[in-house]
Amino acid sequence: MSCFETVQNYALRSVGFGERLLPKSDITLCEQITLIGSGMIWNIYFGALALLLGFVFATALALGKASEHRYLRKPSEWFIFLFRGSPLFIQFFLAYELFAQLPRAGIDIFGMTVQTSYMTRAWAGALVVLFFNTSAYSAEIFYGALRAVPKGDIEAAEAYGMTGWVQFRRVTWPTMLRLAWPAYTNEAIFLFHATALVFFSGFPAWQQRGDALYYASYFAEKTFNPFVPYPIAAGYFVLLTLCVILVFGWINRRLNRHLPAARRPRLRIRPQVIR
Repeated sequence: MSCFETVQNYALRSVGFGERLLPKSDITLCEQITLIGSGMIWNIYFGALALLLGFVFATALALGKASEHRYLRKPSEWFIFLFRGSPLFIQFFLAYELFAQLPRAGIDIFGMTVQTSYMTRAWAGALVVLFFNTSAYSAEIFYGALRAVPKGDIEAAEAYGMTGWVQFRRVTWPTMLRLAWPAYTNEAIFLFHATALVFFSGFPAWQQRGDALYYASYFAEKTFNPFVPYPIAAGYFVLLTLCVILVFGWINRRLNRHLPAARRPRLRIRPQVIR
């Protein structure tokens, strides 16, 4: 089988298209690169969706933590503390055990049956854990930026007659984003790296359709040589990190386009080694 045919057969295997059986002997370098790259589709899925949904929830948590009302502030504070204070690896295992206890027939809510059987699958259950985890870390970043918004900007907005939602949308929120974006970029990078932990969690791969580390581990066991598949997986994550830096760097320039070029803050990428 040529490398072109290998790409045709295995490029989308992780999402259910192409060959159903994995190669078991005479494994080539092209097969390893193709299948590990195919598994990266799931890592991108976990990271992109958790980041997108978590951005919205993190904004709400930051506003809740900054609220003067105790019933909004305390739940936000405890949620952030809980998910920032416990290891992500343990959160995966606890979530899987919790989802496994849910009734397979679903939960009846106001006469409607909410399906729960899919929550023990990685595409749903692991995504929920990553969503909550990144929401907590991002909320703390946004909260710090929210407190750092210059009071002069708020006073100027009030002088123009802006109040409530208009003030938040046109002054507070954009300023908060500009201040938080460098730190939030590092959180996004870490989140994509953290998707590799899904392989080690209790969430099983369905029909051998796993992420990049699933295929890397498979090839390491079959070839008894971990020094080929794992560096390939690491290379894919490096490329993914570069893509995140480029996209977030472009957004950072857009957020600061009103400033002179000399005053525009540059992103300083500082990947976290451990959480």
